[in-house]
Amino acid sequence: MTVGLLHPGEMGAAVGAALRARGETVVWASTGRSSATAERAEGAGLTDVGEVRVLCQRCDFLLAVCPPHAAVDVARLAGGFGGVYVDANAVSPETARVVAGLVDRFVDGGIIGSPPHGADTTRLYLSGREAELVAELFRGTIVDARVVSEAPGVASALKMSYASWTKGSSALLLAARALAQAEGVEDALLEEWQLSLPHLGERSVAAAESALEKGWRWVGEMEEIAATYAVAGLPEGFHQAAAEIYERASAVPSDDARMDRVLSAIRARSR
Repeated sequence: MTVGLLHPGEMGAAVGAALRARGETVVWASTGRSSATAERAEGAGLTDVGEVRVLCQRCDFLLAVCPPHAAVDVARLAGGFGGVYVDANAVSPETARVVAGLVDRFVDGGIIGSPPHGADTTRLYLSGREAELVAELFRGTIVDARVVSEAPGVASALKMSYASWTKGSSALLLAARALAQAEGVEDALLEEWQLSLPHLGERSVAAAESALEKGWRWVGEMEEIAATYAVAGLPEGFHQAAAEIYERASAVPSDDARMDRVLSAIRARSR
C-alpha cells in the first residue's frame, strides 16, 4: 500500500516512520511547506512527490495529522481522492463529520500518546465503516490502532474526552499558579503543594514547558473540546478559558522557559 501524509509535523512524521518500518511506501508533498517540515519528512524516510495533486493520485490511504484549525481546509485539498481518507486530528465529532462530507471514503481517527518512537506509547483510535482497513494497515507497527465504532465522530469524541482532562487540567494548574503569583502567595502555594500534593510543583513546570512548545497548537484543540462539551449539553466555559491560557502562554518566546515569564504572560489581560 502507498500512504500519503498531509503536512507531516512531529506526530505525523513519526507515524509515517512507523509505517515505513513495516515496509509501506509513505509519501508527502513538499510544495508550500517549510524547511522544518521537509527535514522531518526526510528524517522519517518519506518520499516527496511535490504536489498534493500527485499525492492524491498515488495513494491508497491519505493520513491527515495537522493542527485542529486546519483540518477542514486540509481535507478540501483532497477533494476527488478515491482512497481512504483518515482524519487523525484533534477535532470535535462535529468537525470530523464536516470532514467526512468532503471525502468519499472517510475514517475518523484520534491519536492519544506521544509521537511513536517505541512500543506502548501511542494509540490510534479509529471509527468509520472502513476503520478495520486502517487498523490492518498499522498492524505490526509500534502504533496501537484500535477500532471503537463504525460511526464517524466516535474516535474524535474519545480524543476530546481524554484531552479535556490531560491538557485541560494542565491549563488549570498553570492558572492556579499564576493566581498565586498575582496575589503574592506563590512560594506559600509551592510549600503547601510539597506537603499535600508533592507532584504538582514538577507537573506545573512540565505544563509550562509544554505550553511554550505546543500551546499555539492546543488553543484550537481546547476550542474543539469546548464545542464538543456544548453539543453534549455540558458547560464549555472551562475549555474556552483553557484555550486563552495557552494562547497567552504562547506569547512567550520558546527559548525563554522561565516560569515567571510564562505565569506573567498568563496573567496579562487580552488586548
